[in-house]
Amino acid sequence: MDTVARYSSCMRKEGAAVIVTLTMNPALDLTTSVDRLLPEAKLRCGPARLDPGGGGVNVARVISALGGGSRAILTAGGTMGQAYRERLAGEGLETRAIAIAGETRLNITVAETDTTAQYRLVLPGPELGEAEWRACLDAVDADLVPGGFVVASGSLPPGVPTDFYARIASLAKRRGARCVVDTSGPALAAALSEGVFLAKPNQREFCELTGAEPADRQGQEQAALDMVRRGAAEIVALTLGAEGAVIASASGLLRIPPVSVEPQSAVGAGDSFVGAFVLALSQGRPLANAACLASAAGVAALLTPGTELCREADVRRIDRALAARMGLDAPDDARQRVPSAK
Repeated sequence: MDTVARYSSCMRKEGAAVIVTLTMNPALDLTTSVDRLLPEAKLRCGPARLDPGGGGVNVARVISALGGGSRAILTAGGTMGQAYRERLAGEGLETRAIAIAGETRLNITVAETDTTAQYRLVLPGPELGEAEWRACLDAVDADLVPGGFVVASGSLPPGVPTDFYARIASLAKRRGARCVVDTSGPALAAALSEGVFLAKPNQREFCELTGAEPADRQGQEQAALDMVRRGAAEIVALTLGAEGAVIASASGLLRIPPVSVEPQSAVGAGDSFVGAFVLALSQGRPLANAACLASAAGVAALLTPGTELCREADVRRIDRALAARMGLDAPDDARQRVPSAK
C-alpha cells in the first residue's frame, strides 16, 4: 500500500472523507492580559499562553477536538518553527511540515481586563522562496484523494504569488477533491476566479470583495447567490458575527440565526466555523445540519479565552439547541452521503 493509500485509510474515521489543511503562514500565538494598555509604562502582564496558530492548523485542531482526523500541511522555520512543531506534536495532530529558511512568526494578543478590549498584533511572516512554496503545492498534490477536502486557510506570506490558492483549487479539481478557501483580498478573488467548493468570507471580507454595503443584507445575500450561479463557489458561507450566518448554494439561501452569548474572545471563531463545517460535510451531514454545527463551533469559540479554540462540549450543546430552533433533525440523525466532488 502506497503512502497516500495508507494515509487515506487511517484518516477515514466513520466513513468520513479525507481532509487536508494548508497553512502557508503559521504563527505561534502568544496571549496575555494587562489591566490597561498605557504608552511608555512598564506593564505587568498576566499569565501567558502559547498556541500553534494559523488558519489551516486551527481548522485541523478543531477537527481533532470534535473527534475527526486530518493532516495539516504547514511551513516551519527557525527556532520559532521548532517550537511551533513541538506544540503541534503535543496535540497529537497528523502533520507535514515544509522546512523554510525564514523564521516562523509570532503573533501577540493582549486583553485588557479593565475594559475587555482585545488587541491583536499580527506580524507579516517570513518571505518564502519559489522552491519553498512549490514544495507546499507538491505536498498538497501528494496528499489529495478523490472525494476528499483541502482547506486552504489564512494569509499568504511574502514571496507567495497571489494566485497560490487558485493553484490549490486547480489541483483539487484534477484530483477530484473539494477545495475550501478561507482568506481575503486578492488571494480570495483569485481562488474564486478558478472556482472552489466552499468559500467562507466574513462580512468585512465579503463586502471588500464584492462592493456590497455592510448595512445592505439583501445585497450581500444576492451577491453570494451570484457567486454560486457563476461557478465561483458551490457554497458561500458568509459569517455575520453576532448576526449569525448566511449559506448560499444551488439550493438557495439558508439563514443561520444568531446565538446570544457573553464572548470572552473572538480569536479562532472563523477557524472553528470552517473546521466544524468541513468535518460535518466529510461525515455526510446535509448542508443545513453541517452549517448548524459550524455556527455552533463559531459561537463556542467565543466562550474560550485568548487563542483557545472551541470546546467539544460547548459545540455539541449549542448545536443541539440551534438545530431545534431551525427545525432540523437531531445531530445524531443527520448523516447522509455527500455528493461526489466535481
